[in-house]
Amino acid sequence: MTAHRPAPALPRVGAEKRSHRERVADALRAALIAGELREGEVYSAPGLAGRFGVSATPVREAMLDLAKEGLVDVVPNKGFRVTAVSAKQLDEYTHVRALIEIPTTVGLATTADPADLAALRPVAREIVDAAAAGDLIAYVEADSRFHLGLLALAGNDHLVAVVGDLRKRARLYGLDALVRADRLAASAEEHLELLDALLSRDAQATHTVMTRHLSHVRGLWASPTHP
Repeated sequence: MTAHRPAPALPRVGAEKRSHRERVADALRAALIAGELREGEVYSAPGLAGRFGVSATPVREAMLDLAKEGLVDVVPNKGFRVTAVSAKQLDEYTHVRALIEIPTTVGLATTADPADLAALRPVAREIVDAAAAGDLIAYVEADSRFHLGLLALAGNDHLVAVVGDLRKRARLYGLDALVRADRLAASAEEHLELLDALLSRDAQATHTVMTRHLSHVRGLWASPTHP
């Protein structure tokens, strides 16, 4: 087990809307993607439960869900270890995402209802605001809603599920470094730029912005110290 670090400051979970298990799982995924949960470290369900104001049971159940997704490994009698992702795996995930997301998004420039595209603008602004505030968990949550919501306009639920899984497995390494370097805001603004291109029915501009945006996954977002 690696050296102990303080438990991440995760959002508290209330009883409204969805189950504790589902909401805890979503918050844990966001914290993991944002780097609040560190790879290689072991976290216990009771240790994380206090951050949510719930019992250890929904946390343990949520972590088992993450284990099924390959995001954590079960450590008997101790808790859950965040799995490592190699540079090769990140490259492969990004390649598959590009093969799916770029042509699908470009196609929306001619097929998507302008009203549906315009409805995503508030989410894009959430991403910009989160970047400005340096709130990485809010950033990744809004970023996921934006991109999966955009892909959903193509009408292929399986495609959305595949990309959603790839996003969770790839994570967004280096986001905290981008905040310190004042480079996250530029990436955030690309969501608004992408919507503008789509609403202009400009397929070439959409392709350019989307290609540049996805390149950040292994460019700006890749950790220089990651194997």
